Amino acid sequence: MTVAVARTTIPEHGIVRYASIGGLELEAGGYLPDVTLAYETWGTLNADASNAILIEHALTGSTHVTRGDTDEEGWWEQLAGPGAPVDTDRFFVVSINIVGGCYGSTGPSSPAPDGRPWGSRFPLVTLRDSTAAEARLADQLGIQSWFAVLGGSMGGARALEWAVTYPERVQRCAVISVGAASTAEQIAFAQAQTLAIRQDPNFNGGDYYGGPSPEDGLALARRIAHITYRSAAELEGRFGRAPQAPESPLRGDVLASRGRYKVESYLDHQGNKLVKRFDANSYIALTEALMSHDVSRGRGTLAESLARSTARFFVAAVDSDRLYFPSQSRELAQALPGGVDVHVIQAPIGHDGFLTEIGQLGGQLRSSFLA
Repeated sequence: MTVAVARTTIPEHGIVRYASIGGLELEAGGYLPDVTLAYETWGTLNADASNAILIEHALTGSTHVTRGDTDEEGWWEQLAGPGAPVDTDRFFVVSINIVGGCYGSTGPSSPAPDGRPWGSRFPLVTLRDSTAAEARLADQLGIQSWFAVLGGSMGGARALEWAVTYPERVQRCAVISVGAASTAEQIAFAQAQTLAIRQDPNFNGGDYYGGPSPEDGLALARRIAHITYRSAAELEGRFGRAPQAPESPLRGDVLASRGRYKVESYLDHQGNKLVKRFDANSYIALTEALMSHDVSRGRGTLAESLARSTARFFVAAVDSDRLYFPSQSRELAQALPGGVDVHVIQAPIGHDGFLTEIGQLGGQLRSSFLA
């Protein structure tokens, strides 16, 4: 009699893996020994490793871009997956958690050499540093040249840094909803967010692990950020001046007891949601990495810096974006060699349209970028 033996299928696609890339000398002078990078892959790398695409996540994003064998929904399903513009049946897609994050890569909550979390001792890691780390992982995966590197917001800044730092390794580069450098206003918004965390009574100088976390500060930071992620028209259209029933903003005998407007409740929800999934120190580390974004730093003028790259560029902006203005995308495109158009996502919600409405650019991505 033949006995059937049940076999367990081990997931291969869309699951987190980990790679040690060694010590990392940092642009600002710090050093991280034995850095770990968390990453996910989808699809199959072909024999000559010519079909690899790197998708870079935004500020609080993770490696999980799209569904894999576990069927957990990803954060950019419109962009990547079977039959999507970045077709995982055709391409080998990689997403890497940035150094400083809290989704598996070395960050402030990771153990330092003495076994304690890095905490306040975690050094400044720039986007240029994170690119150097990712290049080592690409080496381990056998990828000498990316078919394309793309991302939105901070992910777009990371993609741009890849194209200029390693021009021989990037054939195509898509920069979506971000400019060539963080502006003074963007740095100002970012500083308000990091200060909100640092002034939380539980922050303890960044060494709060093992005790209460600075949840109030992190939630406030997210509120500030989220206002910039959404347009004024979106907030007005969704919430206006409506109260959060059954609360009333005009009732309460003391200030502490007044009710909320709907828009306040919405921001509270966004802040509390992030607290459940993100580390406050990582929020600071990544926010300050984005503050450091300047692709021309130490490289001459913007045009001179971009001339280093030989990639085919795809630049896109959200028409209602009030965090990274479309004018910044136009400035970037005009400085690129060869003349580059700016593709426009029409989305009333603001900056977050690069995530929710990326499907609008599916045809252009297929025909003019990934062909």
